Amino acid sequence: MTNWAMTYPLPPLNALRAFEAAARHLSFKLAAHELHVTPAAVGQQVKALEARLGVRLFDRLHKQLILTPAGQAYLPGISEGFRHIAEATSQLKPAGAVLLQLGVHGSIDLRRLDLAEFRSAHPDIGLRVLQPAGLHELVEGKVDLLIARGPSRHPGYRCDRIDEASGLGDWLIAPEGTADCPEVASFRAWLRALQAETPPANRRPRLVGIGGR
Repeated sequence: MTNWAMTYPLPPLNALRAFEAAARHLSFKLAAHELHVTPAAVGQQVKALEARLGVRLFDRLHKQLILTPAGQAYLPGISEGFRHIAEATSQLKPAGAVLLQLGVHGSIDLRRLDLAEFRSAHPDIGLRVLQPAGLHELVEGKVDLLIARGPSRHPGYRCDRIDEASGLGDWLIAPEGTADCPEVASFRAWLRALQAETPPANRRPRLVGIGGR
């Protein structure tokens, strides 16, 4: 029997995600909100995909996005492919578990976050950590939540300070669209509990809300 390998001629995954979301919503803006990126980024990904495929997928009219015949033909297969990927991925997770991907900047000591205790206290949340990670990984959807060091405000994101120093500091950053989902709220509450339970002399960073939160 002959052994042979097949290489699938696939376009970039991010470009396919941008097309699929934009096609479902018929809106770059709504697709951007779903994917936690900017509308311009969605438009650029779709444009790059069209250039790679050599076909136009959307007609861009004034304040309206319409699928071309090629886009209409392409969408069902792409949506079905993502559904199969999601189903296959769900089989790898413990029953009922929700995956939370946390990005952390390179200079933070993970021991101060007591992540093992968080996992023990929240068996329904599958926590994975990417370090080092920054805002780029959050924007690209590689992480759901980010502990970053830098300025306080990023448009479209909720930022909570987790230290008491002035100027640059550590922040818990999440897209506004998912900032209050249960797993993110649980991790935010975990940081608050760490502060409350630790004696002042050994106190970990304090979580301080931004913008009245």
